[in-house]
Amino acid sequence: MVDSRTHFPTIVIGAGQAGLATGYHLAERGEDFVILNAEARVGDEWRRRWDSLLLFTPARHSALPGLPHPDPRAFLSKNEIADYLERYAQQFELPVRHGVTVTGVARSGDGFTVTTSAGVLTAESVVVATGATTTPAVPGFASELDADIRQLHSSEYRNPGSVPPGTVLVVGAGTSGAEIALELAASHPVFLAGRPTPHIPDALLAVAGELYWAFIYRVLTSATPIGRKVGPKFHSRGGPLIRISMKQVQAAGVSLLPRLTGVEGGAPIAEGVSVPRPDTVIWATGFRPGLEWIEGVPLDAGGLPDAPRGVVASMPGLFFVGMPFQFGLTSQLLGGVGRDAGYVAERIAERRSVVAAV
Repeated sequence: MVDSRTHFPTIVIGAGQAGLATGYHLAERGEDFVILNAEARVGDEWRRRWDSLLLFTPARHSALPGLPHPDPRAFLSKNEIADYLERYAQQFELPVRHGVTVTGVARSGDGFTVTTSAGVLTAESVVVATGATTTPAVPGFASELDADIRQLHSSEYRNPGSVPPGTVLVVGAGTSGAEIALELAASHPVFLAGRPTPHIPDALLAVAGELYWAFIYRVLTSATPIGRKVGPKFHSRGGPLIRISMKQVQAAGVSLLPRLTGVEGGAPIAEGVSVPRPDTVIWATGFRPGLEWIEGVPLDAGGLPDAPRGVVASMPGLFFVGMPFQFGLTSQLLGGVGRDAGYVAERIAERRSVVAAV
């Protein structure tokens, strides 16, 4: 049964891992809420990712609160993650409304107006759980490339067969760029441009994987001096390479290039080296949060909300879950988002109790 009300005490926007974890904790506290999902099914955003995608953390560290995976040692595929999220919503009977796209959130009295494809809704509290990967980030000079150079973002890449023959330039040497370049190298001449992030050796993870997880989960947070030092660098450079290294990428025949600096004569250029003219450019350059649809939300220079631990102090009742380093390095991960979701759910419950007492 679809809940057809137009007012809810709490509206959660997004039914990915952040929204579902928030729903779990709200339900645990007896809160009344709805989760709005722009997709037709829970997990569809994962189903659209490239075919060979595997999580880089084992299943034991990739579960949401209350539902561990049967094989804690496995590395989950994108479809296994999608199915897990759908099963999670069903098992805990989370109130998800599918096919509802949110186009605006604005302050209205003591609450909020939420404009959606299904009409206008109102709420006392709103949790934005869409994450920071909603809008592909592509350099401005991409529009200067010749029209015959095919361009796609990493979010549009599916498999080598979907890329036409010819030279491929993958831009962005983070995990996504490295994995896509490695996969394409078997069938295409591939160049990878960018400054690689540090690589965590496989041997270290095999021997000290649990210690590594404990370190990034418990130590690399905004509550510790080292976490506060790492946080800004994480925003600017991204996470480390895990389960793949630049040595592997080069051994597969991928040629490494420095960061691109722009376009000249319709072709990409990089400082100090010659860049072969590509037939296809794949922009593995990440995403931006794309939060312009939230009226009045304070944003930092990177477009992320000013919301310590997910709480927007200047807009009481507005919360975020699933943002990069919201509390720690694992805030965006399946195994880490539950902690932030629990904190936000507790703040919502406290706010409700205060309002009820007035």
